[in-house]
Amino acid sequence: MPQGMLAQVLRDVTDRADERLLVGPQTLDDAGVVVLGAREGLPAGVRLALVQTVDFFPPVVDDPRYYGAIAAANALSDVYAMGGKPFTALSLASFPKDFPLEWRAEILRAGYEKVRESGAILCGGHTVESEVMFGYSVTGLVDPARVATNAGAKAGDVAYLTKALGMGSLTTAAKQAKITWSELEPAARQMAALNDKACEAMNAAGTHACTDITGFGLVGHALNIARASELTLELVVSDLPFFPGALELARQGVFSGASKRGRTTLAPEVEIGAGLDEAKLGVVFDAETSGGLLIVLPEARASVLERELRVRDLPVVRIGRFQPFRGKRIVLR
Repeated sequence: MPQGMLAQVLRDVTDRADERLLVGPQTLDDAGVVVLGAREGLPAGVRLALVQTVDFFPPVVDDPRYYGAIAAANALSDVYAMGGKPFTALSLASFPKDFPLEWRAEILRAGYEKVRESGAILCGGHTVESEVMFGYSVTGLVDPARVATNAGAKAGDVAYLTKALGMGSLTTAAKQAKITWSELEPAARQMAALNDKACEAMNAAGTHACTDITGFGLVGHALNIARASELTLELVVSDLPFFPGALELARQGVFSGASKRGRTTLAPEVEIGAGLDEAKLGVVFDAETSGGLLIVLPEARASVLERELRVRDLPVVRIGRFQPFRGKRIVLR
């Protein structure tokens, strides 16, 4: 569902009056967070928060094992984006009546392996007969005092991105038979990679805010943080990481439908600097699948984050800085 439409739909469908709801849909965070305490039977003084999310989608690759793994990694990522650790998962699967049994098994098995890799417990799930869709409802655990929300950024904070951009162009090119599976497989491996290590690094560094970059694209998800935090985020387009081959496809006009839609609908809140590469602009507005974490933290803690990322063999890529609000939520320069 488009970002603006989603915000309208969610406006009046949450229980804002319940003090146990730490994070609801108003800020378009990656997951909801509820606090457990004495009312739920915990000992006095003990507080624990549950991170709750659900995510499922149609195939983004033709390989059933990669599809299952990517769908699982994508759903689990919402918990990591809140600074939490996955605890339980329920699978959500939809297959046509004539869908091959071995493909169903491969999708479910690969998803289960990713859930197990995260340390979460697969408790069951639900299946229906319809078009192919797969994903998970995931519950995670987090310390209520260290939840990373969209609303937590501060002026002067810097932003880091932990996976390369361009999945929209690459998966679209594969669907259009413009690239082979061997050319897409490295991107599939990135999409199937968990964001657990990135979460560990940001928790160790002391993050102010975080989101993962998925269906709304880099600009859309970054905008959610800027808007919820009432700031402007200046992104340096030349510093952004692009997956090998993605820009070449973008220069041929290969994007998912989300690129044009995002650039149109988000235009009132985005300032685009003169002379920027149109291919890169197309990618930053395009949808990502199971993308990296956008980690936001004080400049004084940046060196700590960089060290924590390096020791986990993760990319160290600073892409921008938050400023006091100056008319536009996102500035691309």
